[in-house]
Amino acid sequence: MAKAAVIVESPAKVKTIHKFLGEKYKVLSSMGHLIDLPKSSLGIEIENHFKPKFIVLRNKTKLLKKLKNEIKSAETIYFATDPDREGEAIGWNLIGHMGDGKKIYRVTFQEITKDAVLQAFQHPRDFDRKKIDAQIARRILDRIVGYKISPLLWKKVGSRLSAGRVQSVALRIIVDREREIRNFIPVEYWEIAVDLRKADSLALLTASLEKMDGKKLELNSQTPTDAIVAALKNERFKVIGVLQKEVQRRPSPPFITSTLQQEAFNKLRFNASRTMSIAQQLYEGIELGVGEVVGLITYMRTDSIHISNEALVKLQNFIKTTYGAVYLPPEAHRYKSKKSAQEAHEAIRPTDVLRRPQDMQPFLEPDQYQLYELIWRRYVGSQMSAAIYQQKRVEIQAGQYQFSSSGSTLVFDGFLCLNREEGAQEAKIDLLSYAQGDILELIEIKPSQHFTKPPARFSDASLVKDLEEDGIGRPSTYAAIVETLVARYYVTRDRGYLTPTELGITICDLLVEYFSKIMDIKFTAQMEANLDLVEEGKLEYPRLLAEFYKPFQEELTYAEKHIVRQHELVDKYCPTCGKQMVVKWGRRGKFLSCSGFPECKFAQPFSSGIQCPQPSCNGELIQRRSQRGTFYGCSHYPQCTYVAKELPKSVSSS
Repeated sequence: MAKAAVIVESPAKVKTIHKFLGEKYKVLSSMGHLIDLPKSSLGIEIENHFKPKFIVLRNKTKLLKKLKNEIKSAETIYFATDPDREGEAIGWNLIGHMGDGKKIYRVTFQEITKDAVLQAFQHPRDFDRKKIDAQIARRILDRIVGYKISPLLWKKVGSRLSAGRVQSVALRIIVDREREIRNFIPVEYWEIAVDLRKADSLALLTASLEKMDGKKLELNSQTPTDAIVAALKNERFKVIGVLQKEVQRRPSPPFITSTLQQEAFNKLRFNASRTMSIAQQLYEGIELGVGEVVGLITYMRTDSIHISNEALVKLQNFIKTTYGAVYLPPEAHRYKSKKSAQEAHEAIRPTDVLRRPQDMQPFLEPDQYQLYELIWRRYVGSQMSAAIYQQKRVEIQAGQYQFSSSGSTLVFDGFLCLNREEGAQEAKIDLLSYAQGDILELIEIKPSQHFTKPPARFSDASLVKDLEEDGIGRPSTYAAIVETLVARYYVTRDRGYLTPTELGITICDLLVEYFSKIMDIKFTAQMEANLDLVEEGKLEYPRLLAEFYKPFQEELTYAEKHIVRQHELVDKYCPTCGKQMVVKWGRRGKFLSCSGFPECKFAQPFSSGIQCPQPSCNGELIQRRSQRGTFYGCSHYPQCTYVAKELPKSVSSS
């Protein structure tokens, strides 16, 4: 009979970890949080130093009872929940329900491999109370904001709406970008390029106009551009300088959560949630053979680029053996994590560099393989030699005008050997045959008109990058922030890019007006920094919460008195009672409701005002939502089953 019980979060880890530890241990899963704040009430005694009231979640009572029965005979409990604040708190909250009379230990590991797990159990520790306090503080902050502001939105805007401390700031960032795009005014500008050729060569050299009389030239209309084009036809083009230098391109550091999400979107078009789901599978364990299940990557929620000494030595030996000593730099590359990073964590890396992607491919689903390959290449490349280029710039004079042409040749591929296509793209124009004093023949003048473009809408990846740079959120929250905004229909995701809905803009504007601190980017970032101070033991969390709550309560009181109900009367009347209809908001967007609510509960979907294009149908198209996103359907459904992703162009443009 097992004398020790081990509690992990995910059931996917149970079998693997039990195999590593043996029959003396009984490994059980908590299935995530069992203990949390109640859903039906605030659950915080604000006047009693913000004391939280944690309870057993209603849908987890049977699971907790089962766990308690399973560990009755155990003398010791090891809590091996995830190695972050949330994992620390999940384990800590369970102690009061199953730890009586037992020895309690905390173990953490960055990877689910036999060596890492056994080593962790040889060096168990006590729970980190400071880390737990930081997580409790975050949970209380989020609960206060959500439970205090959301009911206000129900009263003033629409039912079943909600606000979140970090998500609302992310929404503001998306809405601000959308307004930049809508208000953007394109600015015209022109460029002039010329095709030149040496007398003894067939190769063309394309050069761009940069200066006139030594000053940078800006062309904003066709008239001055045409004048320069006319003047250039009579000028002699002469090489006045050839600049040459060797430049290095250093590899990027191994992935952290945010950079993995960014690269997975850019290279694989995975959104943040999809990336983290696949990474979780790779971390928890993949079956590589009969009875062999092993985690392929280290913990995927991290902001540290640290690599353990053991892993570094193994990586250096692999590079030297596989690619040759020339691909190994004289000294290991050192990368600096940002200030708030938890250096006890590691970067996201393969648990064993010898498990090459091509060798793992037979055991992986296509998405798993692509993400593992991305992680493996980034990790290996991070400790390889820099790529070296021979860079050359040819400067050309034509009367009062100065042109230039730049190019580079890849001399040594270094870490780019991991991706030959990328290395090939870097080898651009060969300018080795040009020298000072060369006279060049003008072949063609190519003026071109351009207009400045508005900033792009955020993707999951670029939003995560902005959040990280602004100090908002943490590795465990990035994907959840985006998914929450999409689930609430505050933003939609179209071909990977995020657009705020009318509801999202309405909510954002209301929160910015009445809750300026909550919606302030710098304030939110400072709150994240203060949570880090709690974890470091430099700030007590009741003090942090007290400093936050007083100004928040003042804003809340003012908002309750002054927010005007966001209802818009329309020229339609309730078929039940005859009262005028109003536009309301729900979690699925706009809808029409009787102004006599709650006495009259008649409601109907909000129509686009566009007639259904189906022959002999007099219904109107209504915007609807499904798990796949928004679409338009006929108001006479199910009699008419017309659906379309977009409104008919011939009608919507009229």
